[in-house]
Amino acid sequence: MDKTKKKEGLSRLFEIAGQKKGLLFLAGLLSAGSAVCMLVPYWAVYEVLKELLTHGASPASVDGAGMIRWGWIAFCGLIGGLVLLYAALMFSHVAAFRILYGLRVRLSEHIGKLSLGYLNNTSTGAIKKTMEQNIEKIEGFIAHTIPDLVNVVATVVVMLVIFFSLDTWLTVVCLAVVLVSFALQFSNFMGKKAREFMSIYYDAQEKMSASAVQYVRGMPVVKIFGQSVRSFRQFNAEIQAYKTFALKCCDTYQNGMIAFTVLLNSMVTFILPVGILLIQGNPQSLALATVWLFFIIMGPGVASPIYKLTFLGGNTKEIDEGVARIDRILEKKPVPEPERPEVPQSYEVEFRHVSFSYENTEQGTRTEALRDVCFTAPQGRITALVGPSGSGKSTVANLIPRFWDVEQGEVLIGGVNIRNIATPQLMDTVSFVFQDTFLFYDTLYENIAVGSPAATKETVVAAAKAAQCHEFIERLPQGYETRIGDEGVYLSGGEAQRVCVARAILKNAPILVLDEATAFADPENEYKMQQALQSLIKGKTVIIIAHRLSSIVSADNIVVLQQGRIVQQGRHDDLSVAEGLYKNMWDAYTSAYHWKLNKN
Repeated sequence: MDKTKKKEGLSRLFEIAGQKKGLLFLAGLLSAGSAVCMLVPYWAVYEVLKELLTHGASPASVDGAGMIRWGWIAFCGLIGGLVLLYAALMFSHVAAFRILYGLRVRLSEHIGKLSLGYLNNTSTGAIKKTMEQNIEKIEGFIAHTIPDLVNVVATVVVMLVIFFSLDTWLTVVCLAVVLVSFALQFSNFMGKKAREFMSIYYDAQEKMSASAVQYVRGMPVVKIFGQSVRSFRQFNAEIQAYKTFALKCCDTYQNGMIAFTVLLNSMVTFILPVGILLIQGNPQSLALATVWLFFIIMGPGVASPIYKLTFLGGNTKEIDEGVARIDRILEKKPVPEPERPEVPQSYEVEFRHVSFSYENTEQGTRTEALRDVCFTAPQGRITALVGPSGSGKSTVANLIPRFWDVEQGEVLIGGVNIRNIATPQLMDTVSFVFQDTFLFYDTLYENIAVGSPAATKETVVAAAKAAQCHEFIERLPQGYETRIGDEGVYLSGGEAQRVCVARAILKNAPILVLDEATAFADPENEYKMQQALQSLIKGKTVIIIAHRLSSIVSADNIVVLQQGRIVQQGRHDDLSVAEGLYKNMWDAYTSAYHWKLNKN
């Protein structure tokens, strides 16, 4: 039996708050003090009413000085309430932003430790929504809702204490109206159906966010084919689904909300007859008349904090769902680290009977990518991976830095299983140029320097020259300090690819993986990059993935993959004349040079 039951909702949120609980407690205490101060003017009104009614027959005997004194007390109470509320919000905001910072850093670090399989099975929009909107709502809850919640509860409690001290029967009437209306709202917003609605609401928002990201990324295709948002079926379907859910939600809550509003706003309707009955029993009591008048004025005032309390309670359901979704990410197990890390003494890469499948946990599907793959990439040599699309080339490359863990067999670096190498050590050992280039919205200097943050300006420039991107960088408005995306500065595919190659060159790792690194280079720059890489590979293990076969004719070993299996290995001179897949690919590649468009 598990004695450590997992916390949920608000208790889990306060657990996440950690050391910031002290700030939240202080904010709550100040907010409660503000609520008490804000009620002082109402008590002052009661004292003034009592004085006026008591001496109504002889206005000259009214205690004017006393009434002025109560006026000043009301003013001081108002100012004190505002000051305390300001201080409470300051403390709650400090706590909120510190919690947000810690939570975002924690989520980012955790996602960075997960395998790429998690990111493949989760939409970018869903992760983005969790890290932005869900966490932002937690900020709003901590910074505003918690102080407001304490303020409202304190206001209601103090008002009821005042009411009971004045008249029990009239207070019971007010309390009964509040409890009945609150029960209506509780069943409306806090029941099982409300929890289901909140889950559907977040699911619909995540799907719509994911589709929106996809729609924006596919905008060139949408425009070129003259389509609209309605033609982008998935995005349109998600918007329609959200609209349908929102309307159903409104229809479901409509009757309960109407009953709640009408009942709470009708408090005077119940106070009047009860007060008349009490005065009929004691018609000479001016004190009772004063209390009754006070209840008529102040009774409806209870409705305002009750309204606020109800909506604040509804916010807690959003927080519960948001915290649950944050926890779903934190619960994902990161790539396990070795208990006794080993450091390889050499840098040859060996695949030993490796099999691997991509798994989609949401759809319950598995797609086999590699089966019993065996080859060695010697240190100081170029090993090329070729094959048709979907043959498993990029999968092989992604397994080397342990973006995924293999299911069968093992990947070794210098004879050490990569599972036994600490992740920081492994990342320092492998440099990777991805097929899909990615540049940060930052300066070109910083985009290259990310390969080695401690690098000097000279080494960054040297890496750029080696990758054949120094010349076009110098032609940009601010050279290396030019920010990508600012003032319409964007790079072509080939330029962006060369910046990524410069990043890898600067890292100077002993193992270099190039996944279609020359895919966007023109023939002249491809040749220059090849020359630069030739001087770079001395003493390094280089693994190149290429569809353009001319770029790997000088490779020391070419591994030919088909449907996740190795079907051939050898040098270009041998493979290009031997019957097999490589010869077919080479013949098709060379014949493509003679292809031309025909007008007929």
